[in-house]
Amino acid sequence: MEYKEHNFFKKYVLLEVQILYMRFHFYYIILFVVGCVGSLSAQQTTTTAPKYSNEFLQIGVGADALGQSNAVVASTEGSNATYWNPAGLALTKKWLEVGGMHSEYFAGIAKYDFISLAHAIDAKSGIGFSMVRFAVDDIPNTTQLIDNGGNVNYDKITLFSAADYAFSLAYARKLKVEGLRFGGSIKLIHRTVGSFAHSWGFGLDAGLQYDTKKYFKFGLMARDITSTFNAWVFTLDDQTKKVFSMTGNTIPKNGMEYTLPRFIFGTQGKFPVSSKGDYVAGEIDLDITTDGRRNVLISASPFSIDPHVGIEVGIRKFFMFRCGVGNMQYVTDFNKKKNLTFQPNIGVGVQFSQVVLNYAFTDIGDKSTALYSNVFSVKLLLDKPSNAGK
Repeated sequence: MEYKEHNFFKKYVLLEVQILYMRFHFYYIILFVVGCVGSLSAQQTTTTAPKYSNEFLQIGVGADALGQSNAVVASTEGSNATYWNPAGLALTKKWLEVGGMHSEYFAGIAKYDFISLAHAIDAKSGIGFSMVRFAVDDIPNTTQLIDNGGNVNYDKITLFSAADYAFSLAYARKLKVEGLRFGGSIKLIHRTVGSFAHSWGFGLDAGLQYDTKKYFKFGLMARDITSTFNAWVFTLDDQTKKVFSMTGNTIPKNGMEYTLPRFIFGTQGKFPVSSKGDYVAGEIDLDITTDGRRNVLISASPFSIDPHVGIEVGIRKFFMFRCGVGNMQYVTDFNKKKNLTFQPNIGVGVQFSQVVLNYAFTDIGDKSTALYSNVFSVKLLLDKPSNAGK
């Protein structure tokens, strides 16, 4: 009898240890299956738009833009304009521009990549394509770690990725009013969490830019103007559902997630310093969200306003220095006192003939909660091939 009780006690302790182990490692899956979709699991059949839906599309692309705290809506042009303001595609100067960027976040855990193309159709119009990928790879899947008999098999641990993709196709054209241009883009969004869940979404963006005869530019970017949706489908097997239940987590169900419109107003002033191409430019952008109160500098409901400022200094059309301030918000300390925090950024760029290299160093001095990142991007300016059309 004592031997049986001893064995029972050992099995009980082993089971408890195994459950604790599962809880600890299963955190990764819960984070991306449940957390990634925000309040979707809590509002499974409603059409309420959660905050921060598709927020990976608000990070920004291009080290030149990130060095200026993303204050580029009024001045963007060429390959990055598909993302920032499609109206800037009408200013594509080359037959083809190719842009690319790679950055890493959270000590290299998350990878963020961007590829873009821009083609000058003629002197008045341009077309562009871009792809964004934000992903965490090699996440341990421990749902099959323990079989029905309570046996642990580490060979059952597999790896999966939680990845977000966005594909955009844009067109822009100069209008009859001098200095005015308009652009629009359609975007397809695909989000996956291993084999557990995936979603497809569709949205529309539109933008305007206007240049005065001297010094100033104005821009308006309307993102998700018709509200962007993501239709989520969850494909959890019985074992995974059982583990969800054992660890006290909600089993998510299929549902719809909506992203409400966001408007960005930008104003840039660009002033020449010498006849050799030296200049100083500064831009201020105002991000206006429509999904309720956010912790930004101007917080209200239903609209909140997040300002960010960027400065660029160009020397001899060869070297560019950039800096900016953004992510302004009030943070309450342990004494219940509110303090204004912000995120500073700097960057540099160099152009060699048809190649432009840009670098940005973000979150200097750790003024915000995010860790700093080193961001690199490249742009190729290609002329029309000499044998094209022959």
